[in-house]
Amino acid sequence: MGGFDPAELIAGLCGTDAGDPFPVWQNGTIVPCFNQLVLGVLPHSGLAVCSAFYLSIPRRRPILQYGWTLRLVSTLLLVLLFTVDLVLAGLQRQVHLSLDCLADGCALLAWLLHLAASLALQVSAAWSHRRGPTLLVLLVLLSVPNLVFTLVAGASTALDPTRSLRLTRFILAAARTLPLAAYLLAWAFPCVYSGAAYELQIDSGVDDGGALESAPPDTGAMVAEDGSGCSSRLFYRWLDPLLERGRRGQLDGLGHVYHLPRALRTGVVTRHFSRCWQASRRGASAGVRGGGARGGEWPRPVSRRLPAGSRTPPQEEALPELGGDVRLLGVLHRAFGWWYYALGALKLVGNLLGFAGPLLLGQLVGFMEDPDAPPSRGALVTLGLFSSSLLSAFLRNLYGFHVSKVALSARAAVVTAIYGKALRVGRVGLARFSLGEVVNLMSTDTDRVVNFCNSFHELWSLPVQFSIALYLLHLQVGIAFLGGLGVALLLVPLNKLLASRILDNNKHMLRYKDSRVKLVTELLFGIRVIKFYTWEPHFAHKISDCRQRELSHLKTIKYLDAVCVYTWAALPVVVSILTFLTYVLLGHQLTATKVFTTLALVGMLILPLNCFPWVLNGVLEAYVSLERIQRFLQLPNQDLQAYYSLAAPEDQQTSVLLSEGSFSWLGPGGSDPPGPRRDEGYGEGSGSLLLHALDLSIPKGSLVVVVGRVGCGKSSLLAAITGELTRLSGAVHVVGREGGFGLATQEPWIQHATVRDNILFGRKYDSVFYQAVVEACALSDDLNVLPQGDRTEVGENGVTLSGGQKARLALARAVYMEKDIYLLDDPLAAVDAQVAQHLMQKCIMGILRGKTRILCTHRIEFVERADLVVLMDNGTIVKTGTPSEILPLVEAGPKQHRNDRNAEQKGGAEVELAEGVSSLEVEEKLVMVEEDEDRTGEEHKEAGGLAWAVYRAYWRAVGGALAATILLSLLLMQASKNVSDWWLSHWISELRNNGSTWSNGSDTEAFTSPHLLLFSPGGLTAPLCSPTASPFSNISSDVKFYLTVYASIASANTLFTAARAFLFAFGAIRAATVVHDRLLGRVLQATMGFFDATPTGCVLNRFSSDVSGVDDGLPFVLNILLANVFSLAGTLAVMAWSLPWVLAALLPLALLYHRTQRFYRHSSRELKRLSSVTLSPLYSHFSETLSGLATIRASHASARFEEESVRRLDNNQRCLFLSNAAMQWLDIRLQLVGVALVTGISTIAVLQHRYGSVDPGLVGLSLSYSLSITGLLSGLIFSFTQTEMQMVSVERTEEYSTCLPTEPQDHNPQVPASWPERGQLEFNGAVLCYGEGLTNALDGVTLRVHPGEKVGVVGRTGSGKSSLFLAVFRLVELNQGAILLDGLDISTLGLAQLRSRLAIIPQDPFLFSGSVRENLDPCGRHPDQRLLAAVQDCHLEQLVSRMGGLDAEVGDQGSRLSLGQRQLLCLARALLTEANVLCIDEATASVDQQTDRLLQETIRDKFRDKTVLTIAHRINTIMDSDRVLVMHAGKVVEFDAPAALLQNDQSLFSRLVGGADE
Repeated sequence: MGGFDPAELIAGLCGTDAGDPFPVWQNGTIVPCFNQLVLGVLPHSGLAVCSAFYLSIPRRRPILQYGWTLRLVSTLLLVLLFTVDLVLAGLQRQVHLSLDCLADGCALLAWLLHLAASLALQVSAAWSHRRGPTLLVLLVLLSVPNLVFTLVAGASTALDPTRSLRLTRFILAAARTLPLAAYLLAWAFPCVYSGAAYELQIDSGVDDGGALESAPPDTGAMVAEDGSGCSSRLFYRWLDPLLERGRRGQLDGLGHVYHLPRALRTGVVTRHFSRCWQASRRGASAGVRGGGARGGEWPRPVSRRLPAGSRTPPQEEALPELGGDVRLLGVLHRAFGWWYYALGALKLVGNLLGFAGPLLLGQLVGFMEDPDAPPSRGALVTLGLFSSSLLSAFLRNLYGFHVSKVALSARAAVVTAIYGKALRVGRVGLARFSLGEVVNLMSTDTDRVVNFCNSFHELWSLPVQFSIALYLLHLQVGIAFLGGLGVALLLVPLNKLLASRILDNNKHMLRYKDSRVKLVTELLFGIRVIKFYTWEPHFAHKISDCRQRELSHLKTIKYLDAVCVYTWAALPVVVSILTFLTYVLLGHQLTATKVFTTLALVGMLILPLNCFPWVLNGVLEAYVSLERIQRFLQLPNQDLQAYYSLAAPEDQQTSVLLSEGSFSWLGPGGSDPPGPRRDEGYGEGSGSLLLHALDLSIPKGSLVVVVGRVGCGKSSLLAAITGELTRLSGAVHVVGREGGFGLATQEPWIQHATVRDNILFGRKYDSVFYQAVVEACALSDDLNVLPQGDRTEVGENGVTLSGGQKARLALARAVYMEKDIYLLDDPLAAVDAQVAQHLMQKCIMGILRGKTRILCTHRIEFVERADLVVLMDNGTIVKTGTPSEILPLVEAGPKQHRNDRNAEQKGGAEVELAEGVSSLEVEEKLVMVEEDEDRTGEEHKEAGGLAWAVYRAYWRAVGGALAATILLSLLLMQASKNVSDWWLSHWISELRNNGSTWSNGSDTEAFTSPHLLLFSPGGLTAPLCSPTASPFSNISSDVKFYLTVYASIASANTLFTAARAFLFAFGAIRAATVVHDRLLGRVLQATMGFFDATPTGCVLNRFSSDVSGVDDGLPFVLNILLANVFSLAGTLAVMAWSLPWVLAALLPLALLYHRTQRFYRHSSRELKRLSSVTLSPLYSHFSETLSGLATIRASHASARFEEESVRRLDNNQRCLFLSNAAMQWLDIRLQLVGVALVTGISTIAVLQHRYGSVDPGLVGLSLSYSLSITGLLSGLIFSFTQTEMQMVSVERTEEYSTCLPTEPQDHNPQVPASWPERGQLEFNGAVLCYGEGLTNALDGVTLRVHPGEKVGVVGRTGSGKSSLFLAVFRLVELNQGAILLDGLDISTLGLAQLRSRLAIIPQDPFLFSGSVRENLDPCGRHPDQRLLAAVQDCHLEQLVSRMGGLDAEVGDQGSRLSLGQRQLLCLARALLTEANVLCIDEATASVDQQTDRLLQETIRDKFRDKTVLTIAHRINTIMDSDRVLVMHAGKVVEFDAPAALLQNDQSLFSRLVGGADE
């Protein structure tokens, strides 16, 4: 035969005998052929390939390094020497001409490529300071033996004068030693020239950067992708410095992450989107077009490195306002449409190339079946497989990357549009959405809209794939494909039914999840009240009940998913069976070529059938979310031009003018929008108050005091002035409103920032004015106490500050704004008399003198200083006049007269009353700031890989036995599948060896054909056939045997598949239940110190996103991961068994795969974590903005907040973009591994066909497996990475479930049910300290409170007043001493026993969403008559009646009630307790004087025989106490009757009263 013989080729090349074509050692030396080919060509080929790999490395500014320069010169000399030697070899014309030319040519090409690579490495971002990749130097070293043996062999003949060319070549070879030695020397000792000094930088590892290993390139100053070359973009080489940093474990924060390409920056994208919005609004067909690449509208790339000193891209002009009746989908189409639609071409071509694999597989199997087929045919098929798979890999990779870029752009545009709309939307419109719903628009709904980018192209491409697969099946088996297609189409309605049921249950599950998260949110906000009242079991029951309903739907979803998994796994088998059965029944002959091609096409046919319902559901979900966002964007904006009157008042001295004004919290139609939400204390109840007939003229520079009882409309009046209400009639005019207002709301809104940042509020720091503001707002002493002064972070909503501090901080922020008009909503309520006096004198009457000031207050003692007093009642102005005219109309409590003697003696040690300390003293919170400062900042990010303890925790949550059973079922499922494939191959081999042929006889004879084996899975359908009419009755016994075995294996496989699906679903539900229950139980047992130090959002994330990950995300990806692991193991086992030579290709590819995935995983894991960490600040900023909307809009700070949102979104987008890019970086490399494997198997098959017998069945089996190897490799690493990221949820929940500090849970069974009967309280040497190294909050307190005694507690901030309450309720445990209640040491009691026998009224009123009844009596212990009596005692009967009775909803956190009304409801809650000891933390600070007097009488009456301890903020609330306790520095300073203390002029209490009088 005239076929190809490698031995002849080698013998001809080397000039050797064909019997021994490739000798290694002869005559005591290396044979030249071996020296040139193995020691020369191979190292140089490797050097050429590796050098080419570095040609596209990212560039940077060149740095002069003598090592690199010397290496470049040496490389250039070697290029010249090999060029001359190649020419001389051609002239020499000796026997080994071809061999010499091949060796010199390879060397010349290698050093040319290495020269280019060295130039690129010298100016690269990653290698310019280093010696370059060590692999290149190793390959250079491998070429040294070739040079040595060349010199040794040529030394004996080179001196022959008759052979001048040989002598010249020898000299050239010897000359090569000099540049080669210089090259290695330059690599070993690289010197960098930096300024005037030299710096030695030496590598110390195989691939490491030596001295600079700890200082990789500053990736935080680099711009992603911009400035990269074509090959760098194709292989994502621009990511290498970042991935290298991640591999080193130095990817710790945003400072190490690339900046976004300019075209993807949020500001750029949003401006482009806004132009498209305006164009759509005008209805213009021209102008800005989609895609961004036309007409120069989309910005061009910028340089790869940011300008010097610039760590972030500069902010650009303010974003334009979006408005008008514009469809969001149309704007997205205009902005990104053409760019997005163009990617469809890549998708189409990539999908078409995907069909080349099965077709070429059929061609290769056909080639294997024909022993006389020429090798060129196999080579062409192999080349086709290589080319199609390679091109398909690049196209699909490019498609995926660019679609992710479109999705990121769309996300930036939509998120910014929602945020901008929230800043501008009218209050009435915003009230239609709850806070959670608006945040969901930005999170969940936006994500669904963005996911449409993937779903849309799948929506049209899946039907195209399905149609092409059907057509190709028709070409293979004719109309027989209808047999399998019929079953597949029957399953489409089943899939649709399953999908609809899953979606339906998902909606119900999400509804219960929302309810559960809402309950948890309220629990966290009210955790102090819950612990005081021992309501933990009640709330645990409510949350658990909601969780059970959520899990019931989750269980249904998981089992329906299991059915989907089962049908997806069984469908290919059933379709193949029926297709081949129909084909044979039609009288056709099956071959291995048709079988394996058809099987591959069936696999491609099943994918669209299974995916299409989910893709369609994704599109529908995107449409629903798009409509929700559309409704929000179409809400009317605040129209301040129409709201305010343009006509200036006749009196030029008028600053604010209201004329016949009527205002409402509702829309013009008066309808009450669902779920109203209040901002910062505005709103006296939705639908319960209407401001009407308002006539008010406020002169410039005047002080106007607004007074009136609780709920009369004072806060609503301020809201009307700022434009937050709906103006129904009349006119409003504000002079200079363009400059904004200085607003201090009744409930202070504090940002999660430092004290200084809260005061500055975006303005420049003026040290002189800043200090003046701090002094005027009485913050100097507080800043001295804070651990870092005004640089201390105050935490979420000011969690580390007391109520009084928050009020004064909000006032300082307003003052620092330097506005002309100030609206002050009761800033004096939460401070004591002395501080209130200071604020009035130094701030309102001092630094704000000359400003227009409108002050709402209940502090009647300050009214006489006003220029104008406004008396309000029931939403209208009753009277306006001077203080002397209004004060007689206001029924106030008895005023304390000035005590001149005390005033004169006041100059001694000044003692303040407590300032709004909400049940927890400031000193405790400051300790938490010191101990956990990082917890009030960004959410903690874990680093490195996950600990095995996390996996063990999930294993235990699933259950050890159940988890082992799941793994066993997976193993049996995969083993049975592989065994069935092996049995099929074995059957084919046996029939082929027996020489069976297809009969040309009747149909009955046809069924005896051995080719029946190819539809052997028909055993699954055998029970459906009638035994009397079976067409298989004449099948031979051999075929029946093989068919029976195959059917049995296939049946076992389906059983194992079903077991795996349903066991996994059961295990996932069990784990979800255990993880949540452990988390909830531990959090409810946590100490108050944990809640005070931890932002609510961090805890809430555990119950929302982390629990959701454990419920759904983790089981989904873990299922895929386990399937991929077992499938890959089975695939490799079958391939290695079928073609053992494959192991030669598998081992190096496995090493490459392992190295690549490890290189990727480190960075990917950190990028995913950074994405999560940067997402929380984005959402928290949005929530914070919505909470402080009134302040932001009143101060005209919307533009700055929008810029901050853009910055935070950019940070998150950076991490998402790089995470997507890293996935594509890995994907293209794994695709190339798959291409190499497919090509290697094809090549081995062709060679085996040429040189020996080959089994077409085994080749077809191996190739069909190899076609899926790329998907398995990439799927394995992606699913493993995703599993790691989802396991972070388990890690975070496990951290809380095991590491939280908990309260003691013991119980004392010997405590009588009636204890405490008398209410006698004793402190015996009580010492309490919040941390090591800190001063004692209570320092040896010893006192006794007699049964039924009323004690007032006073003292300055930090004196230990609230620490007394904390110690009594054991929210903080004593370090020394004891507290006795009726003679019983409270430390011996269970916490529930103790707290349930005590009562407390905290200063901060907290209500839960729900009815009035639920807030008064959550556990349902009292009848309605008792509840109504408590409401009446607190003077709330009219309000509750107007709202609709006890079942009326109070709104989120009591949003339908004013602050004073909420305080009264909390007082009514305390009245319902039967406790003999009551602790009051000034619960009437926000009510008017008349109501306060009535409530004090109620407390005295209802708790007449009870022991009452009251922390005082108003002097008159404790003047009638039996005794007054004065605290200072944790010690008892004075403890006596008020009258006795007042008689002593030197007593601290006497000075306090004197200070209050002033």
